[in-house]
Parts: sequence; C-alpha cells; structure tokens
Amino acid sequence: MNRTLKLVSAFGAGLLTVAGMAQTTTPTTQPAASAVVAPHAEPAKIALIEYEQVAAATNEGQRALQEIQAKYAPKKAQIETESTEVDSLKKQMQSAPATEADEARAAKLRTIDTKEKQLQRDVQDAQQAYNADLQDALGKVAQKLGPTVVKYVQSNGYTMLLDLSGQQAQGGVSVMWAAPGTDISQAIIEAYNASSGVAAPAPSAPTPTARPRSATPRPSTTKK
Repeated sequence: MNRTLKLVSAFGAGLLTVAGMAQTTTPTTQPAASAVVAPHAEPAKIALIEYEQVAAATNEGQRALQEIQAKYAPKKAQIETESTEVDSLKKQMQSAPATEADEARAAKLRTIDTKEKQLQRDVQDAQQAYNADLQDALGKVAQKLGPTVVKYVQSNGYTMLLDLSGQQAQGGVSVMWAAPGTDISQAIIEAYNASSGVAAPAPSAPTPTARPRSATPRPSTTKK
C-alpha cells in the first residue's frame, strides 16, 4: 500500500511542474528561424501530514481507542493475574530450602514452565486481537478523514501532500526540514472534528504503547 498521499498525480515525479516546454516555430513568410520558449518552473506547494496519528487524534479516533481499551480491560486483568501468579511461583522456588526433594522441585519447575508458556500465548493472542481491532477502528476513521484532507489541501492551494506516518520504518520519504506551517496535521484534526460533530471523549487511562502501523487504509485523493 502506498503510504504517500499525492493530491495530483502529475506532481508525483518531482517537486516542480513544467508549465512550458521548448517549442520551435518556422514562419512561412520569412526565412527559417526558431523561437525557443524557456521552460517555466512553477514552485509546488507541499503539505505534510502524519495520517495515522491524525486519525487517532480526532475525537472519533479517541472515542474508538477508549472503546477498544474497555473491551480488552478484562483480558488485561486476566493477564496481570497470570503474571502475578508466575512471579509468585518463581519467588517460592527461590526461597525453597536446599533440602527440598528433587521430585517436588521438578514438579514446581514444570508448573512454572506451563503457566509461563500459557501467559506468553495469552499475551500474544491478546496483543494481536487488540491490534487488529484498533487497526480496523482507525482505518474506518481514516477513510472518513479523506474528504476533509482533500478539501483542505485544495482550498489552501497545495499541489502535493506527503504522509509521514512511519516514514523511517518504511524507508519512505525522509523530511530533514520543513518550514513552519507545512505540517497540516493539527489543522486537519480540528477541521474533521468540526465537521464530524463528534464531541471530545472524557479522559481515560493511557493508551497502550503497542499500536498498529503501516496498514491504515488510504482514501483516494484524486483532484477533481
């Protein structure tokens, strides 16, 4: 999936558009002569956006995050209980007397190993399920965000829009410097919140650190 949003496909090959090309004319009533029109470079106006972060930062995105957190709260509590149990068993092993029978010690080790593997499976399954739900929820917001983005860049005369989400991890465009006002992320968040009519959700617990990347659907941004 192309992570770089381009407003106008004609600008996809570079930052400048050529408005005029070299032309040669030959008058019919005068000796042959050529008139060369120098190429004219029209500066592009480029905007930057962190699309995934924008989708997550909208009121609708924040509400989706809270709903998913609430959905996985019981699983989170279960995993914390399992983790506490494994830690407790390990501490018991460490404090066991040196005279403890080998069979008893081996049985405890097997129990710890079994519970630890189950904990790892539960964590992995929960993380995968959480990421899938989060990706789906934010993907829906991202799709609805598209028209707002297109309207904003067209209204403000931008000729190209670059998505910086995960640019380093994906080996995409690396922006070393940008003039103030080039990043339109916050402006898009505010514009979308105003048009969606979704109120800001009440504050909740911090969002889990792990979250999906590189899979947010992108809307069509073909300029009409």
